[in-house]
Amino acid sequence: MHIAMVGSGYVGLVSGACLADFGHNVICIDSDVRKVDSLKAGKMPIYEPGLAELVGNNVRHKRLSFSTDLVQAVGEAEAVFIAVGTPSRRGDGHADLSYVYQAARDIAAGLKGFTVVVTKSTVPVGTGDEVERIIREARPDAEFAVVSNPEFLREGAAIDDFKRPDRIVIGVEDERAQQVMQEVYRPLYLNRAPFVFTSRRTSELTKYAANAFLATKITFINEIADLCERVGANVQDVARGIGLDNRIGAKFLHAGPGYGGSCFPKDTQALIKTAQDFGSPVRIVEIVAAVNDQRKRAMARKVFAALGGSVRGKTIAVLGLTFKPNTDDMRDSPAISIITALQDGGARVNVFDPEGMDQARLILEDLTFFYDPYSCCEKADALVIITEWDEFRALDLERVKSLLSAPIMIDLRNIYDPGEMARKEFTYSGVGRGG
Repeated sequence: MHIAMVGSGYVGLVSGACLADFGHNVICIDSDVRKVDSLKAGKMPIYEPGLAELVGNNVRHKRLSFSTDLVQAVGEAEAVFIAVGTPSRRGDGHADLSYVYQAARDIAAGLKGFTVVVTKSTVPVGTGDEVERIIREARPDAEFAVVSNPEFLREGAAIDDFKRPDRIVIGVEDERAQQVMQEVYRPLYLNRAPFVFTSRRTSELTKYAANAFLATKITFINEIADLCERVGANVQDVARGIGLDNRIGAKFLHAGPGYGGSCFPKDTQALIKTAQDFGSPVRIVEIVAAVNDQRKRAMARKVFAALGGSVRGKTIAVLGLTFKPNTDDMRDSPAISIITALQDGGARVNVFDPEGMDQARLILEDLTFFYDPYSCCEKADALVIITEWDEFRALDLERVKSLLSAPIMIDLRNIYDPGEMARKEFTYSGVGRGG
């Protein structure tokens, strides 16, 4: 099957490479000539475990290619996926759909024969209707159908998520289009992945509802963590106790510094704005977004407290910059707000992250970068762990203590055991472990 993927960012590149690995002929399109040239040379624009190998293997087998020529690629494709960015629009929080609509205009110019146009990007309810209108207006003669097929990929585990999905949601209102989508995902029928065929608008809302619910779980357990600190309880035990209830589930119940990344912050805001526009506000989600924004800078106050109320003139070592491990993505990472608050308080900040430092240089100023966790700690007045990379889980604590000016650790991911840290003679602070 011939597939065109419009957009070679995170979603487009992962989806295109996985579809090629299923045996389809996939061409990934991007308007950025330098990105396309880099991809042709085997250089990935993002860090995702296993992606470089997957792309390289399918390029060698001539199932995957890259181009800037959208019109030609669309003309040869049976299905065209739109996988461009939908960032929050400046000023009002709505999803910026300008890239989606421009893709629709460009696709219209290249359509030949019956083609399924698939919105893979996360888009508000009704976007598929507008994409259809744009294409129909530009090409009244074209045979096409617009389908919604939202992605549910976790950064750091995206390839496995695509190949072994919890579910595949497809919003389709055309029988021929449904048959095409079944052929696209036919390899996953062997894995018995649940397919959810629904209306296009239902599919669009499903993606936002899923992300908003997960963001709510994270924010809920973070507020419970704050209560645990006040009453002398342990949030990890609380999370386990409620997570074993299969109506709740254990995932997304890990207390920490708040959610970030490319999805949850912008998708909760977009859902809030859409709900307000339709006169049906989602008040729980509004509170979730507000609480999460406040939490990030609140985590910096843990560092202030550990250092007696002030960080002025102090050097703070920070391990972890990305919003989660196994990615180089710093979008809306808690580290940004925490580090900024520390700098506002007069601290000097040393940082190390296995993959995120190039991005950090573009976002944050006046940092001192190190290339291993131990040199980052040298002569620092405290160590703060913000992202739970595996290599931070088994640090040589005696070595860390010998390098720090004072044995103070603020562990915002609860990696270490408080009892062990006490035995190692650290002044230790976690999240939600008041007992």
